[in-house]
Amino acid sequence: MEKPSTTVGEGEGLRGFGDDLEYQSGFDNHFSSEAIAGALPRGQNSPLICPFGLYAEQISGTSFTSPRKLNQRSWLYRIKPSVTHEPFSPREPSHTKLVSEFDRSNTVANPTQLRWKPVDIPSSPMDFIDGLFTICGAGSSFLRHGYAIHMYTANKSMDNCAFCNADGDFLVVPQQGRLWITTECGRLQVSPGEIVVLPQGFRFVVNLPDGPSRGYVAEVFGTHFQLPELGPIGANGLAASRDFLVPTAWFEEGPSPGFTIVQKFGGELFTARQDFSPFNVVAWHGNYVPYKYDLSKFCPYNTVLVDHGDPSINTVLTAPTDKLGVALLDFVIFPPRWLVAEHTFRPPYYHRNCMSEFMGLIYGGYEAKADGFLPGGASLHSCMTPHGPDTKTYEATIAHGNDPGPHKITDTMAFMFESCLMPRTCPWALDSPFRDRDYYQCWIGLKSHFSCENTNGKSTNLRNGLKESGCQSHHG
Repeated sequence: MEKPSTTVGEGEGLRGFGDDLEYQSGFDNHFSSEAIAGALPRGQNSPLICPFGLYAEQISGTSFTSPRKLNQRSWLYRIKPSVTHEPFSPREPSHTKLVSEFDRSNTVANPTQLRWKPVDIPSSPMDFIDGLFTICGAGSSFLRHGYAIHMYTANKSMDNCAFCNADGDFLVVPQQGRLWITTECGRLQVSPGEIVVLPQGFRFVVNLPDGPSRGYVAEVFGTHFQLPELGPIGANGLAASRDFLVPTAWFEEGPSPGFTIVQKFGGELFTARQDFSPFNVVAWHGNYVPYKYDLSKFCPYNTVLVDHGDPSINTVLTAPTDKLGVALLDFVIFPPRWLVAEHTFRPPYYHRNCMSEFMGLIYGGYEAKADGFLPGGASLHSCMTPHGPDTKTYEATIAHGNDPGPHKITDTMAFMFESCLMPRTCPWALDSPFRDRDYYQCWIGLKSHFSCENTNGKSTNLRNGLKESGCQSHHG
C-alpha cells in the first residue's frame, strides 16, 4: 500500500527534499495518490463537493476522442484551481534562444558534421529557465508536429516561480548536478544517469541542490513518449515498465504573494502572477504524469556471434509518428555492456542515415571517438551526412586483430536523440565558441588499406576492368 505523503513544514520550502521520497512504479499505468487519506473522490471524478472542499481539475494530454489505448489524462484535486491567475503577458526581458518553429527566419540548414565541447556553466546567477537554449530541431509546436533539442546550464534554483511548457513534452537528461523537481503530482529527485519526462502542460520547479548544473533536453510536439515494441526479443528486456517511477502527492498550503507562472507558448515565454503556489494538489489520479527512469536499470541486447547491431536495439523511449516504425524522436543509450562478436569491427560502423542523430555524453568516453567527445559535449550528424569512428578508434581496433576476445565497455553512458525529421540548427549554436570547428579532422587521417590481395595473401581475380599489375585504373 502506498505510504501517504505529507505537506511541507513551515519554512521548509521547496528545498525540503530527502533521499526517502516515495514513488509509484510503472509505465502508462493508471496511478492514484493522495497526501491526505480520503482526499480522492470515490466513484466519480467531479462530485458537486469534493472531499476537504478541494477543486476538481482535469489535465488532458491527448484529445478527448483519442483511442483509449493512447488517451492520456489525469484528475487533480487542489486547494485552488490553476485558472486563478492574472492575465499572461510577454516575459521581460525576452528569452531569445528558445525556438519551437523551425524555418529560414530563425535557423540554418547545415549538413556538416557538428560537434560541441561542454558549455561552461555561467558564474552569474542563472536558473533552469534562463539557462535553457535550443540547439536544433524541426517542425512546429503550432502545427503539433516536430521536435526541439535544447541544452541547459544553470547555477541557481528557481525562486517564487514555476515553469509550464505548453509546446510539448520535455525529456531531461542531467549531465552534471542533481535536479530537485517539484510538479503538480509530487516531487522527484533526478541525478545524472537518470532521466525525467515532464509532460506538456504540467507546472514544475527545478531546484539545484548541487549548485552548478548542466544537461540536455529533448522536446516533442504533438505526441508522447512510449516504450518501444520488443518484437522477437520477447516479453522482457530493454527498459522495464516497473523501473519507471512516478511521484506521490505532495502539496503546499498558504499564500505565496507574487508567485509567477512562466509559460512557454510557441517558443516564447509569458508570465502570469498569482497569490498561491501551483503545487497545491492534495490528491490525483490518472495516466498523464511526470516520471523518471534510472538508465543503469536498462537491460541491453547485443550480437553474440558476428557484426555490430543497429543502435535501435538500445532504445529506451520512442515518440512515434503515424508511419509504422518511423520515430519522430527515439531516445537511445549506449550503456556498459559486453562486446563478444567474432571477426567483427566492433565499434559503430561507418554510416549514412535517413534519420538524423544528435548525441550527448553523460559520463565516461564513447567507443567510436577516442578524442574530443567529452562529457557535457554534443554532436549532430544530420540526414545522410557520413559519420563513424574516428581515425584513432579505427586504427586501434584493427591493431587488436581478428579475435580480440570478449571485452566489457564500462564506466560510460552516451545517448542519442534520433529523428526522422531533418534538423535546422540555431545560429548561436553554429557560432558558439564551444563548437569544435576541427571536428572533421578526426576522420581526415583515415587512409586507404586497399590491396589487390585478399587478407589471406592470395591475388584477387579482377573483374572490374583494373590491370593486374599494380591495380592501376584501366581507361581503355
